[in-house]
Amino acid sequence: MLAHALAAFDACSEFAQTLLVLAPDDNHFDGRRFGTLRFAVRRCGGASRHASVLGGLQALAEFGAQDSDWVLVHDAARPGITPELIRTLVGALRNDPVGGILALPVADTLKRETPPAEKDGLASVGATESRDGLWQAQTPQMFRLGMLRRALEDALAAGAEVTDEASAIERMGHAPKLVRGSLRNFKVTYPEDFALAEAFLGTAKPA
Repeated sequence: MLAHALAAFDACSEFAQTLLVLAPDDNHFDGRRFGTLRFAVRRCGGASRHASVLGGLQALAEFGAQDSDWVLVHDAARPGITPELIRTLVGALRNDPVGGILALPVADTLKRETPPAEKDGLASVGATESRDGLWQAQTPQMFRLGMLRRALEDALAAGAEVTDEASAIERMGHAPKLVRGSLRNFKVTYPEDFALAEAFLGTAKPA
C-alpha cells in the first residue's frame, strides 16, 4: 500500500520530495524495498494524526520549507491515489488563498443510530439524515505550511479534536475548497478492504 502511495507522488516531478512520517518505534519500515522512489523519512509520528502531521510540518521546516510553501498531507492507507488526482488537486488550488481537499459527494442514505436496547446488542435507526450538500473527505489535503501549522497548534492548545487538516483550518474561520476525488482513492480500514484495494490496483507493482 505504501509503495503505491509513494509512487503516485514520486511521479509528480513538480514536488520537491515526499516526507514519510513514521512512529519513533516503527521497526518494520525498510526503505530499501522502495527502489528509486524519492522520499525522506522522519520518525516524528505521534499518538494521533494531528500530532503526526505537526511533527511532519516541523520536519519539513528543518528541510528548508517556508511557511508560504504548499504542503499536501496524504493517508498512507489510501493506496489508490494517482498522479492525475494529485495534479487535479494542485491545479484547482494553486492560486487559492486557503487550499482544500479531495472529496466525494455522499451517495448513500445516512442513518443516525440509537444505542442498543435489545438483548442482541444491535443499534436501531434513530433518524434518517439528509445527505444534501454532504461530502466525504479524502486526501491529499493541500494547505500552506504556515497556515496549517498554526491551525493545528491552535486546535491542540484548545483541546479541540480535529480528524483531518481541513477541520483545523475551518476552526480558524477559513473555508477550504472541495475538489472532486475518486472512488479508487478510498481508505483501507476494514479487513475486507484489502481485497477491494487489490481489485483497484491490480497485481502490477507501482512504477
